[in-house]
Amino acid sequence: MTSTAQIPSTPLLPISPRPVAVIDIGATSIRMAIAEIHPDGEVRTLDTLVQPVDLGREAFAIRRLSRKSIERAAAILKQYQRVLREYGITSNENVRVVATTAVREALNRLAFTDRAYIVTGLTVETIDEAEVSRITYMGIAPQLRSDPELADGRSIVAEVGGGNTEVLVIRSGNVLHSQSYRLGSLRLLQLLDQARVLPSRRRGFLESHIRRTLDNMVDDVQPDPTNRMVAFGGDIRFAAHRLLDDWDGVSLAPLATDRLAEFTDEVLKLDEDTIVRRYGASFIEAETLGPALLGYTMLAQAFQQPSLFVCDTNLRDGLLHDMAVGGSWTAEFRNQIVRSALGLGRRFDFDEAHARNVAELSRKLFDQLKPEHKLDYRHEVILHVAALLHEIGLMINVRSNHKHALYVIRNSEIFGLSKSELLQVGLLARYHRRAYPQPSHEGYGALGREERVVVAKLASILRLAIALDDTRSGRIREIECTRESRQLVINVPGVDDVSLEQVAMRQNAGLFRDVFGMPVLLRAGR
Repeated sequence: MTSTAQIPSTPLLPISPRPVAVIDIGATSIRMAIAEIHPDGEVRTLDTLVQPVDLGREAFAIRRLSRKSIERAAAILKQYQRVLREYGITSNENVRVVATTAVREALNRLAFTDRAYIVTGLTVETIDEAEVSRITYMGIAPQLRSDPELADGRSIVAEVGGGNTEVLVIRSGNVLHSQSYRLGSLRLLQLLDQARVLPSRRRGFLESHIRRTLDNMVDDVQPDPTNRMVAFGGDIRFAAHRLLDDWDGVSLAPLATDRLAEFTDEVLKLDEDTIVRRYGASFIEAETLGPALLGYTMLAQAFQQPSLFVCDTNLRDGLLHDMAVGGSWTAEFRNQIVRSALGLGRRFDFDEAHARNVAELSRKLFDQLKPEHKLDYRHEVILHVAALLHEIGLMINVRSNHKHALYVIRNSEIFGLSKSELLQVGLLARYHRRAYPQPSHEGYGALGREERVVVAKLASILRLAIALDDTRSGRIREIECTRESRQLVINVPGVDDVSLEQVAMRQNAGLFRDVFGMPVLLRAGR
């Protein structure tokens, strides 16, 4: 009888959580959050730090940051770096540093980011409004989903910052509108200083300027009785902590608009020293508190909200969630981008059936040609959006519609796409017909080599997809790409006659041949 020896199994060791940190360089402070990301994607915040800076006052007034402010910011980052080492975070891959409105608007922002890199080795990423909206959504979406009243409703999510007011309209998890408005507490204070307004007239002056922006907001976001307003930001959290005795500081908390208005009236009557003594605020908080709370109050009143929900979520929460998914665009986020693009297309009365079919064919070509183009998931989204919007310029002018498409897309907002990504989408639409990419063309010549190659690759794929739907009948939906004798063969199963599409393919495949070195043959299914 033969016995079989039992090999003892080695128990699997638990995977340790990954320590990470995010640093947010804002208009009035530099804040850091240290957290750990668990294997299941859960993010647990370990520590938060804040240091005041005065970047916004300089950037908004003279559009430059002083040497003193740059050195102050660099010193804070160096201090934060020492704290990171205490937490065992020594690799810059586990740290993300972003700068928002103040640094973005400074003409010498490169001097700022370069100095930070020289002192700390950290790369400061200056993010635009679209990236702020995307990160905000990443942070706020879990909060909305967890609340029964907000999960399936229509929420106006707003933050009155030092430089801008960010607004997202979300319904059932879908972003209906996103916009950044040049309304901020520091900007309002600068207007007061420039106008030398008497103390007795300060309130009326602030209300007048806030109301101008609110009129635009109301036009963009139509009032609706089903709306619910969600407010986040340091100033509204400060007010909530003093008005809501039972708030745990974490969950969504309803705050009556009338109570907020009363507290705002009280704060606006006080000077900064009194606010510091009475409410325990820092001097930075005391300076911006009144104008910011007035902005929140008037926003709630403009949308006829008897109360608003105060949320503890901030930009750093969104950054941490973004790091937890590896900075990749989730399927849910991709859908948000596509919905926003469809909304833009509908405003220009595009041929939606044709656009959708070209977009789907582009996706299939992108997927089957991965060994050739070697691009990632984000590029597929950019191609998909460009395919949806490639004819958006037809409403303006038929003959030069490709050029008008570039202009419209570059000057529009598509939720989740940065200005750089919008330019790439616009260039793909510009090159869906006629001339091939040239260095002298608007926008294209300013791209770096890597981005130019990406645009050329994606534009060549887009032209193939357009040829496949040349009849606009949608009859070609499935394709099979093969490589035969150094050429790309696109087989169309289930379609016996593709003679019209073959003519279009011969006209459209030249760019693909030049970029990938492969001619294209379109063949009917057998």
